[in-house]
Amino acid sequence: MKINKNSTLGKILKIKGADEVLFKNQVPCMHCPMAHFEMDMLKIGDVCKAYGLNEEKVLKDLNKLK
Repeated sequence: MKINKNSTLGKILKIKGADEVLFKNQVPCMHCPMAHFEMDMLKIGDVCKAYGLNEEKVLKDLNKLK
């Protein structure tokens, strides 16, 4: 599965090492207790946009895990 901006955090986190990539890229959802209830709805592209993260870099780093 190629990760794209529409991939949910729930699906992404099923990939070994994805949590480390998200922490490295300072994705704040990893620290938010409420996000754990929304992981299957939160799209990585929306999260990057909302928090001003470099979406291209986050996706590139995540897709290296394959």
